[in-house]
Amino acid sequence: MNDIINLALLSEVVVTLFVIMDPPGTVPVFISLTAGQSRAVRKRAAWQAVAVAFGVIVVFAAFGQQILHHLGITLPALQAAGGLLLLLIALQLLTDTAEDPVQTKNVNIAFVPLGTPLLAGPGAIVATMVFVQRADGSLPDVIAISVGIILIHLIMWLTLRFSGVIMRVLGENGVLLVTRIAGLLLSAIAVQLVADAVSDFIKAG
Repeated sequence: MNDIINLALLSEVVVTLFVIMDPPGTVPVFISLTAGQSRAVRKRAAWQAVAVAFGVIVVFAAFGQQILHHLGITLPALQAAGGLLLLLIALQLLTDTAEDPVQTKNVNIAFVPLGTPLLAGPGAIVATMVFVQRADGSLPDVIAISVGIILIHLIMWLTLRFSGVIMRVLGENGVLLVTRIAGLLLSAIAVQLVADAVSDFIKAG
């Protein structure tokens, strides 16, 4: 099976993007931004936001390496920067200091702030670019990353689509608990990224 798709990498991509994009944590924000809107408008906003996030992630996955090469940035440098950025996001999740996106007048909320930066934020972009860098053109790895990105956006769409039901089931305390767990997992991933980057720097001399 690993000759077709790297299952270990697939699970890593899904878990990492899940804790970064934090589907349960987006539920209260989505509900607040679409408050007073009809059910049809909320449904449209859900798929539009996920489509925007998917497009942003795919663009950086496809062309991120060329951008890094043009800027002369190495993978260990990207890993270290990404790890520090993810650690900052993790601390915000753990301490509840993240600022909620604010709706901008005359702007479709599905694009800003839902699609980006809420879903496809700096953390998700950097993590995706790191995964693509690690794959280095290996077909099973590329398939794993592609499937992982599709799966996490499908999960995100289902979460936003049924946000009202999820909010009623989990409640505010349930959403808070999931957010804290996501922050803890994300902090571990961030530390591992930094550790790997330092190790690569030492090996490179």
